[in-house]
Amino acid sequence: MSEISRFLGIVIKMYHREHGPPHFHARYGEYEVSIQIWSGVVTGRFPPRALRHVMEWYDLHRIELLRNWELGSHEQPLERIDPLE
Repeated sequence: MSEISRFLGIVIKMYHREHGPPHFHARYGEYEVSIQIWSGVVTGRFPPRALRHVMEWYDLHRIELLRNWELGSHEQPLERIDPLE
């Protein structure tokens, strides 16, 4: 799993060669969610305020997330994505 971004104590990661549908993982302390890139469906538990930050970041970087998913599916290095500012 590669860390692709970090902001406000939230770590965003993506696994290489992971099962579909395309998604990424966010971790904040003891909480973790998986978010589908196409639909925005969230699986897991996260504090509401932190989840709002993740979803705002997701909306800004959906294309980059899809590119990283494609890279990871071919075992290529993932690209860092700018943090939420």
